[in-house]
Amino acid sequence: MRKRGILKTIIATCMASMLFVGCANPGAVKEEGKTVTVTDVRGQVEIPASPKKIVDLSGNSDILSILGYKVSGTANSDAYDYTKFPTYLEDTLKGATILGYSMQDTMDIEAIMNLNPDLIVISTVQEKMYDQLKEIAPTVMVKLEALNWKEDVKALAKVFNKEETANKWLTDYDKKAKEVGDKVKKAKGNDTTYLSFLASGGQFYVFDGAGFGSVLYQDMGLKKPEGMPAQSDISLPVVTYEGLASVKSDYIFVIATDEDLKALEGNAIWNSLPAVKEGKVIKLKSSPYFTQGYSSIGRQVLLDEIMEMLNETK
Repeated sequence: MRKRGILKTIIATCMASMLFVGCANPGAVKEEGKTVTVTDVRGQVEIPASPKKIVDLSGNSDILSILGYKVSGTANSDAYDYTKFPTYLEDTLKGATILGYSMQDTMDIEAIMNLNPDLIVISTVQEKMYDQLKEIAPTVMVKLEALNWKEDVKALAKVFNKEETANKWLTDYDKKAKEVGDKVKKAKGNDTTYLSFLASGGQFYVFDGAGFGSVLYQDMGLKKPEGMPAQSDISLPVVTYEGLASVKSDYIFVIATDEDLKALEGNAIWNSLPAVKEGKVIKLKSSPYFTQGYSSIGRQVLLDEIMEMLNETK
């Protein structure tokens, strides 16, 4: 697996810390001419009222797009290949320059300067760069949070005084998620259960309160299987083959690299699972599906994809 060392760190932090943001008492507090003063985790920062050339290193370029901004530079690269966008953000970020990956604590200062930004957005992950970046352009620092992605969208919207825009997007998303969930339940049954997990290195990272799982359960209202390990913090619950066998799910979404999928399909315990025997397993590539459920835009795309995947399954 490419960049396996860094990827293990990503798994440990549940990727929620990559894509979800919140700010300490954020909000536009004063507007003077062509600038506004906002509050981030470091205090008050004066930024352009209508920034045109935003560089975002925080991993929240998807949220900024929802708020009506187009970034010039971004760190929303693919977790498995830092030179490209994840497929679910290709249209959203088209034309932006990839500067790195949002879990990196430093990035190329010269490349950032060459974009001539009028605003830079970073997370606390890049805090060591703050003093350098603020000399280039006004820099807003956001604090990375965990599981409540909707509150994080609202928090970033509050910084930019775009709460109405964010609330409308979230309302539309909730409506669509319920509609898709209702269609799935009508087609597959109200009591049908669904499991999603990442297979990596012989271990299985189960999505529950974040990522792919929260799209299924919280957004679409689908049913969790019995025996599922609960997610209590930002770390994804990890189970062995035996633990996986104890989860009684009608349908399974397995996210894996080709290498990990091959190992999984060669295991006797896996092949003994009822969902596997009945052909009710949906196999998804690690890129982009591992991170897709942690992106607001990614979740939106997933709604249609999940419906289509299930329609093509028994």
